[in-house]
Amino acid sequence: MRKIKYFWTKLNSTFWFIPSMLVLTAVVLAFLFIYLDYELDLEPEGLFKYIYSGSADSARSILSIIAGAMIGVAGTVFSITLVALTLASSQFGSRLLRNFMYDTMNQTVLGTFVATFVYCLLVLNSVRGAEDFEFIPVLSVFAAIVFGVLNIIMLIIFIHHIATSIQSDKVIADITENLMEDLESLLGGSDYQNQIEHNPDMSFIKKQYKSEYSPKTSKSGYLQLIDYNDLLEYATENEILIIVHKRAGQFVVKESKLFTVYCNDDIKDSKNLDSFVETGIMRTQHQDAEFAIHQIVEIATRALSPGINDPYTAITCIDNLSSILSKLLSLQFPYKHRYDKGGHLRLVINALDFEGMVDAAFNQIRQNAEATPAVLIRIIDALGEINKFVQNDEQSKAIKTHADMVVRAAERTFAEQNDKSDLQERYNNLKL
Repeated sequence: MRKIKYFWTKLNSTFWFIPSMLVLTAVVLAFLFIYLDYELDLEPEGLFKYIYSGSADSARSILSIIAGAMIGVAGTVFSITLVALTLASSQFGSRLLRNFMYDTMNQTVLGTFVATFVYCLLVLNSVRGAEDFEFIPVLSVFAAIVFGVLNIIMLIIFIHHIATSIQSDKVIADITENLMEDLESLLGGSDYQNQIEHNPDMSFIKKQYKSEYSPKTSKSGYLQLIDYNDLLEYATENEILIIVHKRAGQFVVKESKLFTVYCNDDIKDSKNLDSFVETGIMRTQHQDAEFAIHQIVEIATRALSPGINDPYTAITCIDNLSSILSKLLSLQFPYKHRYDKGGHLRLVINALDFEGMVDAAFNQIRQNAEATPAVLIRIIDALGEINKFVQNDEQSKAIKTHADMVVRAAERTFAEQNDKSDLQERYNNLKL
């Protein structure tokens, strides 16, 4: 089930899936309306006569005009999308292009124009004006007019959407919102069942098994999915212990050791453990909680580069990161150890923790902002906001570690004494 959901998410995030479905829908609608016209044999009456005259030549003209206009505007939409992608690539980085390509609005608008074009072609082919047989699909032509008007409205909405979506504040807010919605499923949910919060004696447990082996990975790439539930079930069935050395989002090299298996019987060929993971050429947000944070960090670090020098965008990134990390403190991070129903340890995972998330959020920004006092001061403020939500000493320690690093960076690089004093005062107010 987890893999089915993974492949469905991957399919739904492609640039061609939604347009293809819309084109298929247009084909079905075309045959449906043509069939209704054939069965009902409608004649334009009343006000409808002024909208459509009812002759075969008129039907051909209307359908031809709409089809030509739709395919022309579809080219314009595609060009606008390419321009937006170019601007996004130069401002936010090439990895952020996926956010624009997978935007549902962009796919839907392009799909509706192409679908209307296909619909008009199919209906146009059905129009007959010969003396021995005349067929004028009145209802189908009227539907084409309605589709054309709706597409013009969609074009206006699309232009507004593109103009908004390439603004840095909007991009950062969208990434933050998507991560906020997915945090609970990314950190917990059905992937992390049968967890127990304690640190077992791993040396003692490993001695209970006669042998160990580490199967080698079949290909290189970023881990996009690790099916922990199936791994746990497999380990339980074979009465073995599996240790997973990496987590989703990390890179694995071909022939490297992703798993270590402890067993009493020789089961090396019983099943390929690679079947429990999916790798790809790029990271995805499907099971990688750090992915969205790295996207925001990339925007911030590019904004702090000498070529762009935009500290305000970096500060916006820090504000959103503080919101994400504060939310994380209210959630339960997955534990490393998973057990079968009998209480036997069967799976040890490379679990994400709060300290790692804070490192991912602030390390690179701090390193690139050492010459920008306003950004370092904002990091201290953000750490202060996050510190209000900490629930244990480990979380507080992670906050203090980063606050200390910011203070040391300021001592090295701040030329103005007032800036140092300001930062030090904010640091003292953290009450760490």
